[in-house]
Amino acid sequence: MFPVGELRAAAVLVPLVDRPQGFSILLTQRTQHLKRHAGQIAFPGGQVDAGDADEVATALRETEEEIGLSRDHVEPVGRLDRYITRTGFTVTPVVAVVAPPFTLTPDPNEVDEAFEVPLDFILEPKNRQTESYDFQGVTRYFYVFRYDKRNIWGATAGMLVNLAEIFAK
Repeated sequence: MFPVGELRAAAVLVPLVDRPQGFSILLTQRTQHLKRHAGQIAFPGGQVDAGDADEVATALRETEEEIGLSRDHVEPVGRLDRYITRTGFTVTPVVAVVAPPFTLTPDPNEVDEAFEVPLDFILEPKNRQTESYDFQGVTRYFYVFRYDKRNIWGATAGMLVNLAEIFAK
């Protein structure tokens, strides 16, 4: 079941950190007090503002606001498929290579912490599970990655599966 009505545009950054031991993906743990997706694991990003030139600008702005990652360290390289959420957003995932060293300063109003997951972990099909739950009489299916006692699921996991599918081609 998809949302009814007009979808709100959003963009997230899919940051691939170029580490000597291999690429990793930078993710955030959202704070518990947020109205939407409290406590969940997410890419930095958010709703497109009227002043944003495009989705890339939104992803870069939101990343700076949420975790303090300067765009000087970020090189956008492409986009994943748009992702439509049941909460009424059409999300553009912007893939970017991030060059260390960099300093992160998470906004405590939005982000509890930022952390990295090795890209190889995401690319390994056995690390991806499909789960389901019943909500309002409808069974919903979603992907889950379990990494270091964390559950990466929902839209974030769906976008990571899209990334893995592209790498597998």
